[in-house]
Amino acid sequence: MAFENPKSILITGASSGIGAALAEEYAEAGVTLFLGGRDADRLEVIAEKCRAKGTQVETQVCDVTDAAAMRAWIDASDDREPLNLVIANAGIAMNATSVSGLQDVASQVFEANVTGKLNTIHPALERMAKRPWPVKDAQIAIMSSMWGHLASARSPAYVSSKASVKAYGQSLRGAVRHMGIGVTVLCPGYVRSAMLNENMASVPFLIDADKAAKIMRRAIARNKARITFPWQVRWLAMIAINLPGWLVDRLNKPYGVPRLDDDKAP
Repeated sequence: MAFENPKSILITGASSGIGAALAEEYAEAGVTLFLGGRDADRLEVIAEKCRAKGTQVETQVCDVTDAAAMRAWIDASDDREPLNLVIANAGIAMNATSVSGLQDVASQVFEANVTGKLNTIHPALERMAKRPWPVKDAQIAIMSSMWGHLASARSPAYVSSKASVKAYGQSLRGAVRHMGIGVTVLCPGYVRSAMLNENMASVPFLIDADKAAKIMRRAIARNKARITFPWQVRWLAMIAINLPGWLVDRLNKPYGVPRLDDDKAP
């Protein structure tokens, strides 16, 4: 298959969590990895682990919200070794605990989780689209989440940002498919990483990052349109997207106003 063995791979958010696990999963002799992240020290630790496997690794301390810097990095990486796979992984999770904080949190989350993805996806697509038609060995993978299927009062900004990139990725897949460019949307459930706080250590169906990376690599190699995993989460998501509004309201009842009590009227 055309997407099975990418040799030039760019990954954002590669200094920890799923991004780091994906970097290690793809690391092998003959592969060039371009790894981006915000923490130079942690990024170098991951890079050294990948180099130990015989991988060529270049790192870039970057902020995905900086459109100009992202385009410059992606263009330089593609010049160095034409990119076969770009994984737009970087993102943040934030919650507001007051009504006055909702807008600020939403702005920050959408800037990182949505605009940051666009700043990664489109410079790469523009480069890939210039290759001889039909394009071969060129693919984009977009990190969404199981929360992209749901409506949760726990974090309106986070879940809606994930829903946005899920829908965008699936739509984009159709838009560029005739070129030969693949697009896969990744919707993992709870993955053991720094993004999970201590209170979430016992969440259901929690899987390790290295296992999640293997599952995602298989889906990307098959150029699947979307993968939601593990299987228990996939079935729950299929049920959740068809729930009536009154039941969604009931499920959200423990959250919402009780969490946003800083701004209660006296």
